[in-house]
Amino acid sequence: MSRSTTEYDKVTWALARNRLGAFPIILFVASAAAPLTVVAGAVTTGWAVTGVAGIPIAYAAVAAVLGVFSVGYTAMARQIRNAGAFYAYISRGLGGVAGLGGAAVALVAYSCMQISLYGAIGAVSAGLVDDRYDGGIPWWIYALAAWAVVGLLGVMRIDLHGVVLGVLLLAEVGVAVGFAAVGVAHPADGTVTLSTLSPSWLTAGGIGAGLALAVTSYVGIEATVVYSEEARNPGRTVRRATFWSVAVIGLLYAAISWAMSVAAGPDQVVDRARAEGTEMMFLLVAPYVHPVWVDLGHMLFVTSLFAAALAFHNTVARYAFALGRERVAPAWLGRTGPRSGAPKWASVTQTAVAGVVIIVFAANGFDPIVHLFFWGGMLGGLGVLLLMTTMSIAVVAYFARRGVGADPEDRVGVWSRVIAPVSAAVALLGVLWLTVSQFDVLLGVTDTLSPWPVVLPMVYVWVALAGVLWGVFFRRWRPDTYARIGMGAYSAIVAAPKPSAHAVGVR
Repeated sequence: MSRSTTEYDKVTWALARNRLGAFPIILFVASAAAPLTVVAGAVTTGWAVTGVAGIPIAYAAVAAVLGVFSVGYTAMARQIRNAGAFYAYISRGLGGVAGLGGAAVALVAYSCMQISLYGAIGAVSAGLVDDRYDGGIPWWIYALAAWAVVGLLGVMRIDLHGVVLGVLLLAEVGVAVGFAAVGVAHPADGTVTLSTLSPSWLTAGGIGAGLALAVTSYVGIEATVVYSEEARNPGRTVRRATFWSVAVIGLLYAAISWAMSVAAGPDQVVDRARAEGTEMMFLLVAPYVHPVWVDLGHMLFVTSLFAAALAFHNTVARYAFALGRERVAPAWLGRTGPRSGAPKWASVTQTAVAGVVIIVFAANGFDPIVHLFFWGGMLGGLGVLLLMTTMSIAVVAYFARRGVGADPEDRVGVWSRVIAPVSAAVALLGVLWLTVSQFDVLLGVTDTLSPWPVVLPMVYVWVALAGVLWGVFFRRWRPDTYARIGMGAYSAIVAAPKPSAHAVGVR
């Protein structure tokens, strides 16, 4: 049976519409933020590498900065609905050349975040099985098993992902909050103290690396806009999902890390973090709960990593889809599944890339935690921080060109279009400088001659330059395509070849 024109359009350029409300989007974002992974892994790492007990207040401070960032970000989201998010917004604010530079950075950054998680899934799963059953199965087997499931889910309906992520997320948050309550009920010094939440820690030496690490822990909250095309009532839904995500995740991070400092003792928390690593959270509660709860916590640690891998997979696929739809990347990346409405070929491509990376790391004997998970995650977080900083500048430029809007319902106030984005840009530039200047600390590199603290950040210089040259090419030799950059579905309608008479059922 021949396809109709509507079906043709749906397959070639349109994501599934009206499938997501605010709550499912919050689930995607919170899953990418991986609360249990952060409090068990990133928080303890923050104490260990910085030597500063005030990591909880660092997480609270970063949440405040990201709340201000979200003001301008969501104001722009009311005007532009595009799965390309940062790429589309930077393009509309700073031009197509800058937009394609941002697109290149986004693809690398989110791919690093997504693929790095397979290293942790593999290593943690192998360790848990070996401790209990002497399994002897290499880490990459577990990583590839998770990779296969993520790849399968990636081409299915987006609302089905929400069911999977919702169950996993609620379970991990429940366990993390329960463990935090146990810690507060059993303070190390016999007294509950708020000392690690004191703002004075924000001026302490070494807190810069802590702030940078905290920013990488929040990567994923900005992805609310990625789902704007699939949301019901996008303007309101995306705004609600963004602010609720920042508030809830920020509260969880700050509160649970504070509870861990209470259980360990503010004066001992750094030493315990350095000695116990990611096991610290579980060892703090082990004397007070049944062992089955500790085992459950370990299993949910793994599922937290899996949920984050799935969420970041969705993000990368939608960026690639947006680029393919606008013909600045291979057009087949902009095709969706006829039934799922998911970005089918962009998802398959990301799955293939991730599989190659896992195999290369396994074949060369690289450490899945240090080299894949930790270094890859830090590199990805740096890229997203760079994007958020550029995005804040793009908001100001966009509204300076566009104006406040004639329609009262469409007007954007000076707070949203100038004050908030400028404030966010200044704060994020400060954190970006701290991140780059202390990248050796974040990587845990003690050898002063090691090239990696310089080589890894330089990746984005070359990636951004490649994207900019990509944009110059389109501006010079493909002006029609260049003019449609950042236009989303409209761009695809104009650029798409007309279906033949046979394709639309004309006899």
